[in-house]
Amino acid sequence: MGRFEGMSVLITGAAGGFGLKLAQRFAAEGAALVLSDLDAGRLDAAAAGLDAQVATLAGDVADEALSRDLVALALSRFGRLDVAVNNAGIVHDFMKLPQIPSDLARRVFEVDLLGVFFAMKHQIPAMEAQFREKKLRGTIVNVASVAGIAGAPKLGVYAAAKHGVVGLTRSAAAECATKGVRVNAVCPSFARTAMVTDMLGDDNAAGEAELTRGVPMRRLAETDEIAEVVLFAADPKNSFMTGQTLAADGGITAI
Repeated sequence: MGRFEGMSVLITGAAGGFGLKLAQRFAAEGAALVLSDLDAGRLDAAAAGLDAQVATLAGDVADEALSRDLVALALSRFGRLDVAVNNAGIVHDFMKLPQIPSDLARRVFEVDLLGVFFAMKHQIPAMEAQFREKKLRGTIVNVASVAGIAGAPKLGVYAAAKHGVVGLTRSAAAECATKGVRVNAVCPSFARTAMVTDMLGDDNAAGEAELTRGVPMRRLAETDEIAEVVLFAADPKNSFMTGQTLAADGGITAI
């Protein structure tokens, strides 16, 4: 039996990258899935390739209504919400802080920080209610970044948003500690996702070497490596860990 057999798992940004890998891994562990992404076509294609019960709802995490509706979808389709992985996010190009366009900065904050706030605002009450009524525990995993626990030159707005995610994670964990809800964050460094590989330029090898020169392991993370950390954080057997930031960063924060 899988670790998440009979459970309902909500994942945002599920059409590619970490989100799609997470959907595959949770499905293999027996979970029913509620998946969301901005790209409805890619979301439908991703869902069609999964061997699991799947409900989908496309939309923009910067719109609070989507977070409300995703929780309602989980409860109406599966009767419970056990795990929420707030994964959807965007990044801006490398540029010094004064060069970042204000409208781009606003969009990064709306998606990467407010999107997580809206998600937890609706996920937490649902999880607390099912704990009170049925003793079903819930867990939230926010996908932050190593840029959320250290400075990130030329990624200043992205780093600020991810620092905010870490702050929300720790604060919510303390608030929910006696209410049956755990909240943790996973903080990857650069990984082999489209969001990262699109930044590499024409010479992928040179671009990858430049991105990873500050990583002791000298390589990008693979999506499955980050998914493994998320599943560890979400595992119901991992019941005494909350409010933590789990750095999956190839050793960056060790130096």
